[in-house]
Amino acid sequence: MSEISHSLEDQVRTKLDLVLDPELGVSIVALGLIYEIFVTPDGICKILMTLTTIGCPLFGQIQKEIEDKVMEIKEIEEVEIELSFDPPWTPDKMTLEAKVQLGLD
Repeated sequence: MSEISHSLEDQVRTKLDLVLDPELGVSIVALGLIYEIFVTPDGICKILMTLTTIGCPLFGQIQKEIEDKVMEIKEIEEVEIELSFDPPWTPDKMTLEAKVQLGLD
């Protein structure tokens, strides 16, 4: 992986950290919803993520916010989000800070 793509992936992760789950008010990164971030040399950002529940009715809102935030990075030309439920999300994927914020630790 080149330094440029690694740097872009870090920038994407930083932007994603600003996207909050609308119901929980916690970053989707801190919740452990982001599985992979990959940026191609031509600026396509591919994000593999999950949701806390299958069929979450607020995914459209989360997706739009992800796209808006990531597109703020000048090198990004397009955002592709793929949902995966394998492995399924569990509270174990959350950061300690998120668990504390939600009163789970």
